[in-house]
Amino acid sequence: MMRRMGRTAGHALAGFALVLGTSAGLAKAKDEKTAPAPAWNENPYPSTYRAYPGEPVAIVGATVFDGAGGRIDNGTVLVADGKVQAIGDAALAVPATYRRIDGAGKFVTPGVIDIHSHLGVYPSPGVDAHQDGNEMTSPTTPQVWAEHSVWPQDPGFSRALANGGVTTLQILPGSANLIGGRSVVLKNVPSRTVQGMKFPDAPYGMKMACGENPKRVYGAKGQMPSTRMGNFAVDRQTWIKAAEYKRKRDAGKLEERDLGMETLADVLAGKILVQNHCYRADEMAFVIDMAREFGYKVSAFHHAAEAYKIGDLLKQNDICAAVWADWWGFKMEAFDGIPENAALLQDAGVCVIIHSDDDYGIQRLNQEAAKAQGDGRRIGIAIPDEQVVRWFTLNPAKALGIDAKTGSLAAGKMGDVVLWNANPLSVYARPEKVWVDGALLYDSLDPKRRPVSDFELGLPGEGDVK
Repeated sequence: MMRRMGRTAGHALAGFALVLGTSAGLAKAKDEKTAPAPAWNENPYPSTYRAYPGEPVAIVGATVFDGAGGRIDNGTVLVADGKVQAIGDAALAVPATYRRIDGAGKFVTPGVIDIHSHLGVYPSPGVDAHQDGNEMTSPTTPQVWAEHSVWPQDPGFSRALANGGVTTLQILPGSANLIGGRSVVLKNVPSRTVQGMKFPDAPYGMKMACGENPKRVYGAKGQMPSTRMGNFAVDRQTWIKAAEYKRKRDAGKLEERDLGMETLADVLAGKILVQNHCYRADEMAFVIDMAREFGYKVSAFHHAAEAYKIGDLLKQNDICAAVWADWWGFKMEAFDGIPENAALLQDAGVCVIIHSDDDYGIQRLNQEAAKAQGDGRRIGIAIPDEQVVRWFTLNPAKALGIDAKTGSLAAGKMGDVVLWNANPLSVYARPEKVWVDGALLYDSLDPKRRPVSDFELGLPGEGDVK
């Protein structure tokens, strides 16, 4: 009896243990199913940028355009420890330890910033082996990163520094795709690696494109999109997938990573800034509505040939317009571009940016801005020089999310400074000296301070100054 009871009790205990085991197993399986996906490194290619060494300098007696709309005649700029220490008029005291640079008759601005460049991904020489800016295998390629194509030895970088005073630039994928991938912001300094050029803690951008390019490229392949309505349909379907990916990620229910969806989810989270190639006013308006539909924000429309038609919309939505001075008519969607575009936008209170999209144009952004200023003046819109300088300094910094660090001459900001031999809005103006984080990287008066790419060394007539 006791034995039977023992066996019965044993069976009962065994059964109970089995139930417990099964319950524990189910609970474990449930936990595993709902547990957050394993964490991964969100910054696998971190900036290794370190400023080049510099010395304390005081530029005295120059006309100073501070980049934020201010002007100081007979001004003084103090730079030390890689930062702007102070700016002021002739009364600003200069410490004895600072090297004084006579700026009489010259002009000072912040370092020039190009928000739209393809240097490094379409470098010189322009051979097929260097065509790395467009991943034309799908209309949406958010998984690619421009930095993985950038060639640091591109001679265009040093030309932009020496001829254009460019100290910071955004490198974008091309515009063949609706979603072209991540862009990267670089400091314009010589480096063995792209990581050594990456602007510390700058947000990533994401290149989008509307209009002719995507529908032409993929329509020619017999696939969507082949029309403008196809462009928006593919975009919207992609954003639907991205929103679902973000929902699962936020809930800790991701089962596997997706590089493209990670980028798009970070756009939806506000971590990555949208840089949108778009020409026509009606399409920009549609994009604004699409951004509102899916909960992201466009930081800047690039090229924006018809932006003057929707200045009110751009201002209301805090979207910058990155434009050329006068490129128009080279394709149908650029046909209604006008040279007064920038001036009309400025008059409407829009954040105006002059950009290049060109390895020669990047060397003349100051003169491109001057042309746009002159076109405005001819229709009665007089924009002061100090406001025009914003178009290639503080405004692009704002659209890149780095305006707290650079883009204007203010105490505590990066010592990115250009000393011009004349008013930068003159056709005669050239950089005389260029500092990046307080380091003198170009000096027109010193042959040893003319940066030369490793690729150029030993090539006659290509800048070798040994």
